[in-house]
Amino acid sequence: MTKSLPSLSLSLSLLCFLKPISFFFFFLLLLCSHHANSQLYQQEHSVLLRLNQFWQNQAPISHWLSSNASHCTWPEIQCTNNSVTALFFSNYNLNGTFPPFLCDLNNLTHLDLQLNFITGGFPTTLYNCSNLNYLDLSQNYFAGPIPDDVDRLSRLQFLNLGGNSFSGEIPVSISRLSELRHLYLFVNKFNGTYPSEIGNLLNLEELLMAYNSNLQPAELPSSFAQLKKLTYLWMTESNVIGEIPEWIGNLTALVKLDLSKNNLTGKIPGSLFTLKNLSVVYLFQNNLSGEIPQRIDSKKITEYDLSENNLTGRIPAAIGHLQELTALLLFSNQLYGEIPESIGRLPLLTDVRLFDNNLNGTLPPDFGRNLILEGFQVNSNKLTGSLPEHLCSGGKLIGVTAQENNLSGELPKSLGNCDSLIIVDVHKNNFSGEIPAGLWTALNLTYVVMNNNSFTGDFPQRVSKNLARLQISNNKFSGEIPSDLSSFWNLTEFEASNNLLTGQIPEEVTALSKLNKLSLDGNQLTGELPKNILSWRSLQSLKLSRNRLSGEIPDQLGDLPNLNDLDLSENRLSGTIPTELGKLKLNFLDLSSNFLSGTIPSAFENAIFARSFLNNPSLCSNNAVLNLDGCSLRTQNSRKISSQHLALIVSLGVIVFILFVVSALFIIKIYRKTGNRADVEWKLTSFQRLNFSEANLLSGLSENNVIGSGGSGKVYRIPVNSLGETVAVKKIWNNRKSDHKLEKEFMAEVKILSSIRHNNIIKLLCCVSCETSRLLVYEYMEKQSLDKWLHKKKNSPPIITGSDPICGVALDWPTRFQIAVGAAQGLCYMHHECSPPVIHRDLKSSNILLDSEFNAKIADFGLAKMLVKQGESASVSAVAGSFGYMAPEYAQTPKINEKIDVFSFGVILLELATGKEALNGDADSSLVEWAWEYIQEGKAIDDALDKDVKEPNYVDEMCSVFKLGVICTSTLPTNRPTMNQALQILIRTRTSAPQTHGDKK
Repeated sequence: MTKSLPSLSLSLSLLCFLKPISFFFFFLLLLCSHHANSQLYQQEHSVLLRLNQFWQNQAPISHWLSSNASHCTWPEIQCTNNSVTALFFSNYNLNGTFPPFLCDLNNLTHLDLQLNFITGGFPTTLYNCSNLNYLDLSQNYFAGPIPDDVDRLSRLQFLNLGGNSFSGEIPVSISRLSELRHLYLFVNKFNGTYPSEIGNLLNLEELLMAYNSNLQPAELPSSFAQLKKLTYLWMTESNVIGEIPEWIGNLTALVKLDLSKNNLTGKIPGSLFTLKNLSVVYLFQNNLSGEIPQRIDSKKITEYDLSENNLTGRIPAAIGHLQELTALLLFSNQLYGEIPESIGRLPLLTDVRLFDNNLNGTLPPDFGRNLILEGFQVNSNKLTGSLPEHLCSGGKLIGVTAQENNLSGELPKSLGNCDSLIIVDVHKNNFSGEIPAGLWTALNLTYVVMNNNSFTGDFPQRVSKNLARLQISNNKFSGEIPSDLSSFWNLTEFEASNNLLTGQIPEEVTALSKLNKLSLDGNQLTGELPKNILSWRSLQSLKLSRNRLSGEIPDQLGDLPNLNDLDLSENRLSGTIPTELGKLKLNFLDLSSNFLSGTIPSAFENAIFARSFLNNPSLCSNNAVLNLDGCSLRTQNSRKISSQHLALIVSLGVIVFILFVVSALFIIKIYRKTGNRADVEWKLTSFQRLNFSEANLLSGLSENNVIGSGGSGKVYRIPVNSLGETVAVKKIWNNRKSDHKLEKEFMAEVKILSSIRHNNIIKLLCCVSCETSRLLVYEYMEKQSLDKWLHKKKNSPPIITGSDPICGVALDWPTRFQIAVGAAQGLCYMHHECSPPVIHRDLKSSNILLDSEFNAKIADFGLAKMLVKQGESASVSAVAGSFGYMAPEYAQTPKINEKIDVFSFGVILLELATGKEALNGDADSSLVEWAWEYIQEGKAIDDALDKDVKEPNYVDEMCSVFKLGVICTSTLPTNRPTMNQALQILIRTRTSAPQTHGDKK
């Protein structure tokens, strides 16, 4: 012990000496660390300020310059250990190119630049971000190919390049990003095929490649079967062909599958529905055939959409076990058999669309009993029995469409207490009995079509103030039309033909200023016609035939500017025919079988009115084509004519008679040449596969089928075969061989439409011609033109609400947005994909036609022009187009290019956002002038939006469309975007890509 004491003492002395030294070094280390952290902070802060300057101090990030706080507290920055690891710039309106020094932020792992205006190619300077694992460049203006060495970003787990203009092949090198879990390549311009090597991304959970329509048609690569972790596969409208492979059942983690709008054929593999986690299935708009697999193992399916295919067989009973199902969409197939009763008991089912099939049997009685239905569409089947009694028990039913079946019995009483109802369409059935009390006055009721049934009861005394369309023809309704029509004020179509209505037509009916169609023919109405009818400025069709009406025809009928269809036949009308009627541009007139007297007005002395005045014994005409007695030159008190005068009169009479005979023979010759179709040689030139002949078309060219008219002729709606197919026929002219302008328009339309193919351009089926007439035959567009839906003072068609076309007063915003995108896609194809490019020259809302699902199709190419090549101008000999839509340079120079269509498209966007008409911005300006003044005055765009459809969820999107409309209508063509750019801006307004994939309207 004593020997060790000096040693211990030495150790303690040494420790006392070393302790200050260790503290010194520790303190020195802290100083160095602090200095290093301070250097890193300053270096990163400097990079961020350069970034702000690079983007020119743009408003969203200008606060960086004035902030004294640490940059780690800025909302766009995320730091880890006081170093920048993430940047968030989603929807910041950033423009210009990608900042090449961004990766000076050495620790960056997360970069979000989606929804901006950044241009240029893929930024290869990102390779310097060695820690990057999250990259979102979606919905910008990036273009060009994705580089072949993109796999240098080896740590990426999330890559989103969607909504840009990347082109070329999808590089195989993407498949070498082995850690990738989310790959989004939707909405680009890729060509080539899908790299099968993507199947090597074994960690992939989401693969979104939709809307790449330039890709070569190809089947799903078999290597995709290796993606065992894949939960979401989205390949809508991407040229996928062939059959859905059986190996789809190997994707055991799959939750969402969307292969809609492709060219898939064959049967749906049974293995698909053995996937236990499957919740969303979208296979609509393909050419799938065969029966729907009957086995469904997944119990999690919420949306089931196989519509618009060629599927046959029965609806699987297993659907009735999908307790989480909210939407069942099987419409437009060839399904038959009964609807399984268990489907009516699904507790969450809100949307049922089974229309346009061959389903039979009765409807499950439990529909609506224990579920809250919103939409119920079973029309165009072969269903029997009655409608389920409890359809509206949940109180949220928006629409019932059950037309064209064999349904019978009375309407469910629950519809009489259903204020949510907007549409009831049950026409062409065998329904009977009285309408449930309360149905007529449902608060939101807008669209009622009950034609061709056997309903009874009195005509409603009051209706919903929102009711725009009331069609109850061919029933057994009785009673008088009420004199108090204050609740009918919103009606645009009022059809009650062939019922048992009695009494007079009340004078108050003239207060219905929005009417464009009034049909009360085939009733037992008495009394005189209403006199003060000048408020009927929108009236196009007035049918009052086969009643007991008396008195004279009101002169004021001739002052109705839009009236083109007038039928007052088979009544007891008397007096003369007002000469004012001659001011009307009538397509159809029938005053036959009355007690009219006097001379036929000269405006009607035309062969097309040959049957309009028959069976009026006191009417006369000196024109033989009307088949009436000649008007006598003698009066009751005439003096005795001298023989000399008599001889002169006789001589003149002979001369007149000879001239009359010669004229009649000449007219008959012309009539036989042009009017008798059997003697005319017609030539049919087809551009599509047809299921009809020219005979089917020519037999339908009657006034009853006219649905519109314009400067170049009439448009007919003609059923062409026993399958119920319908076409639209535009008759360009008749008997005007010398009209070179119309001939030129005809040739332009045929040349262009026969050479281009696109889903958003009207399909020209064929043309039929003879020496004096030209017929253009198109696919028929059920919803007609956009302007008739937007501008209610002209026409108030139904509303579209929610996710389904349900009727009311105006198109809702999601449908308007869909129409805008569709029109933009059609114009992009014309401007950027046609060779040579095509410019429309007369784009307007009346030339945007809508199919049954409200998809937009551009029509009327009579003024269209082909360019030599994209970007160059073409010469036109005369200004043509429509006021309010014409670009200002169009009237100043004969040189035009695609930018005149961009201007017109901008006007349509402004119409969609504001609801205003192109020529009516306010009392003194067009819509474009008004919109520019509105912006320049700094007013809130929110206040300019259409209040009928403005909802909080859509305001931002509506504002973006308004601003795009203003940009597209810039005075200088160079300041307007191209249609490709306009389309990209529209797409960017969507909140996020995965949410948009299911919007099929």
